[in-house]
Amino acid sequence: MVSIAREHRINEQIRVREVRVISDTGEQLGIMPTRQALELARERGLDLVEVAPQAVPPVCRLMDYGKFRYQQAKREREARKAQKEIEISEIRLRPRIAEHDLQAKLRRIREFLDDGDKVKLTVMFRGRELGRPEQGLNLLKNIVEQVKDLAKIETPPALEGRFLTLVLAPLPKKEARPAKPAREMAHAQEST
Repeated sequence: MVSIAREHRINEQIRVREVRVISDTGEQLGIMPTRQALELARERGLDLVEVAPQAVPPVCRLMDYGKFRYQQAKREREARKAQKEIEISEIRLRPRIAEHDLQAKLRRIREFLDDGDKVKLTVMFRGRELGRPEQGLNLLKNIVEQVKDLAKIETPPALEGRFLTLVLAPLPKKEARPAKPAREMAHAQEST
């Protein structure tokens, strides 16, 4: 079940002497004793809900509280659905990778970046390879150069133990796609 961020005091839970009352249509009904406001809410078949407890006197609204909670939960669910969760996809490489294997890895990197995911590139060193970390650095520079139209470096290369890591973040879509040259646009208009 979705939890509401802040619980409101309703009806008999309101323990102050006077409240400022707002009707269900948004009309100001003025300051009145809490008992009178409760009777007014019951007459209309609504709840008295404290919406601004910090005000002097507290502000209460006449509303159907169950319906209000349902709509609020529905808005929160929609907001969560609209959020894009950014994932970090990891690609592992070796410093002496073959050209064909590198091209396959580059295709995967481009797919991840097109999907809007960040990519963590990890170059793994073994044995004597640790003595030549510049090979891994050159490999990462080569990859960054080949995907510069889709990504920017979020965290620079860092050697941690026997791993050299770098994180690429996708460019916003408008930056990633170069605009069509004017000549192509003019040709497209002529053909229509």
